Amino acid sequence: MSIATELAPAPGRRVGLMQRVVNHRADYLYVLPALAVMMIVIAYPVYYTLELSLFKTPANLQMKDKVYVGLDNYVTILTSQSFRDVTVNTLIWTISSTLISFLLGLCAALALHREFAGRGVLRAVLLVPYVVSAVAASYVWKWLYHSDFGVIGALSVQFGFTDRPINFLDNLYTVLPSLIVVNIWREFSFAMIMLMAGLQTVPDQLLRAAQVDGANTWQRFWHVTFPHLKGVSMVTLLLLMVANFNSFIIPWVMTGGGPAGASDIWITQIYQLAFGRQRWGLASAYAVILFVVLMTLGYFYVKALTRGDEARA
Repeated sequence: MSIATELAPAPGRRVGLMQRVVNHRADYLYVLPALAVMMIVIAYPVYYTLELSLFKTPANLQMKDKVYVGLDNYVTILTSQSFRDVTVNTLIWTISSTLISFLLGLCAALALHREFAGRGVLRAVLLVPYVVSAVAASYVWKWLYHSDFGVIGALSVQFGFTDRPINFLDNLYTVLPSLIVVNIWREFSFAMIMLMAGLQTVPDQLLRAAQVDGANTWQRFWHVTFPHLKGVSMVTLLLLMVANFNSFIIPWVMTGGGPAGASDIWITQIYQLAFGRQRWGLASAYAVILFVVLMTLGYFYVKALTRGDEARA
């Protein structure tokens, strides 16, 4: 009996684990307030949204009268033509904004990485769109796009590009591209900052060696610079994608999802269902679908951040 007791490793390990917890109890006490706040402001809303997505809620906002419908809200959303149309708009909005912002940011970062007079001033100017309030920028661009008094339309007529001002925001075919232009204008600065930081990690010795070996500008970029930018490029693309899936201010302030839903994306649709039509169950189910997509992107974001650590391990 005593031999069996001595050979059993499990109790010893359990005691060791508990001992480590006891030894570091002060550390857990330090993070306990932060964990409590996270449970209140993050965990509980997520749980309540999941719960609410399983109910049909009345328009009178009396939650006590809600009716359990199971997965009916998800079925209603996923089988509706509206969901398919909004999903197409969301994908066009997200993919276009992300890729073009990244490419413009990459070009700006490469241009500003070189030494030239006035580089600091130009960097500051290109950062202005990113630091300007999204609400203020949306109203300014809404005025620029105005079909009667907008500067862009007036200039297009003055220089003879069009016979009359272009109707940017009230046209079914031009409204979404117009909003994407505004979103790109705001976001490319973020990509530029991230990629400029990544360019600092490229060894000058490798670039000079490649130049001595006869590599041209493109070859030096593709074989030397770009491999060192893969990690920061992946992180930048994922962050831009998450931000664009969650982007609400620009489409809502400028068009409210109109005209006729031509600029409606997931986040504006959720807002309209919840606060416009008081269909909280459907809105919650929509939010859960968006949450799953964002969590998937978050998983790849964490993988991209920890890739270097895994390689060193």
